[in-house]
Amino acid sequence: MQVKNIVIIGAGPAGLTAAYEFLRQGREHHITILEETDAIGGISRTVRYQGNRMDIGGHRFFSKDEKVMKWWEDRMPLQGSPSHDDKVLGRRAGLKKGGPDPEKEDRVMLVRRRVSRIYYQGKFFDYPISMKWDTIRQMGILCTVRAAFSYFAACVRKREESSLENFYTNRFGKALYSMFFESYTEKLWGRHPRAISADWGSQRVKGLSVTAILKDMWEKIFPGNRKRQVETSLIEEFWYPKYGPGQLWEQVAGEIREMGGEICFGSRVTGFERNPDGSIGRVLYEKEGKTETKEADIVFSSMPLKDLVTCMADVPRDIREIAQGLPYRDFVTVGLLVHSLNLKNKTKIPTINNAVPDCWIYVQDGGVKLGRIQIFNNWSPYMVKDPGDSMFIGLEYFCQEGDEFWNLGEEACAEYARNELTSMGILSDGAEIMGFHRERVKKAYPAYFDTYGRIGDVIEYLDENCGNLYCIGRNGQHRYNNMDHSMATAFEAVKNVLEGRRDKENVWNVNTEKEYHEER
Repeated sequence: MQVKNIVIIGAGPAGLTAAYEFLRQGREHHITILEETDAIGGISRTVRYQGNRMDIGGHRFFSKDEKVMKWWEDRMPLQGSPSHDDKVLGRRAGLKKGGPDPEKEDRVMLVRRRVSRIYYQGKFFDYPISMKWDTIRQMGILCTVRAAFSYFAACVRKREESSLENFYTNRFGKALYSMFFESYTEKLWGRHPRAISADWGSQRVKGLSVTAILKDMWEKIFPGNRKRQVETSLIEEFWYPKYGPGQLWEQVAGEIREMGGEICFGSRVTGFERNPDGSIGRVLYEKEGKTETKEADIVFSSMPLKDLVTCMADVPRDIREIAQGLPYRDFVTVGLLVHSLNLKNKTKIPTINNAVPDCWIYVQDGGVKLGRIQIFNNWSPYMVKDPGDSMFIGLEYFCQEGDEFWNLGEEACAEYARNELTSMGILSDGAEIMGFHRERVKKAYPAYFDTYGRIGDVIEYLDENCGNLYCIGRNGQHRYNNMDHSMATAFEAVKNVLEGRRDKENVWNVNTEKEYHEER
């Protein structure tokens, strides 16, 4: 059957990738994207504020999937000349011959140095934790010895990986887990790691351990003739669009429109009408207070799996209960525009005004609610209107929609964030806040507890009863995927439709097998 009408729910990375892949085939497809909000990119969008830009969540463009890397570069070419901060500081950067000059052109992908650290008890530690002299000096000899014995004990006596706590302990030992993982993980999920499935660790930090860190260090010192293989969490460089990830997805959206695709904003999916064979024939959505309908031969859904099942009629009671019990974590990002931070750059990396060079700072401190700090100047100097005189930082708070923090007014939320930074010594007392902006994000993180253990029953029901429905992306599969994995689910689903393949196992298996994207 020649597919005519393809309805894609959600204009995030997965949905946009699927639409683009269908349209570039040049076949007689009519593509409609239904997007609930008025923005492109989902959690990978970029928000503008007074000439500055905020990256929602922070997104490194790096993948061990060469197809994804090429796809990104085709949309946004790699820089061929130094960026503003590299020119000012005389820093060397990876350049591609013939690539665009970011000082003159906007459609350009920058090559950035990855610096992420943990802020713990007023000190900085590499993230992931590294085994070098500076780490030992910061921890102290006794603490380092205790961590080493704890790690060796974990190597000898492995725990059953029945929880995220055991997953981390097996790879780092109890001491390092307690110092650098426990508090942050509990902030993120609102649950202690012992109550969370190990699946999250398997998907997010597979291959990362003390052994992997030591191996990476050895290969840097003694590279030999073997091509070095790098675990994703240990990369030292990544790509980043000049104006943030939203710039790339807005570019993709523009190309989709040029090829004839339709993007409907403010369109919230509310239901589905089934064909006699159980497949979806029409998608119902609400737009400007009215219910409208789209005919569908194929449906791609990146909406939360929980909401997808809720929108379906005649779903068995047990399947509906599992879907309704799937948990999510919401978060709030507070953007603060300041002159400087009260932190000294003790690294060897030169920066403008000698600011700390971090892209991310993980706050491993149970005394504050703050989970992570982004410094947008370091992602790209073009994210900040005046990078020579100001710093734009994003403060990430994990919460639940409707809780006390979520319901704070924007000004009260910014003041809360300022007070925490001051208590941590990151901002000086009385530091001027030149501006602030708050973004609230629903269902940002699919969680791995409650009814998650029975999610296989939901997947089986959908695959057996909705043959023309494909669940893609992070929320579409209730899986904490990176951006590249979300794109890969779209690649696989599109391939299945074009090849007439009915089995969807390849779509659901993206980022579940240990070897997937393991090496590059």
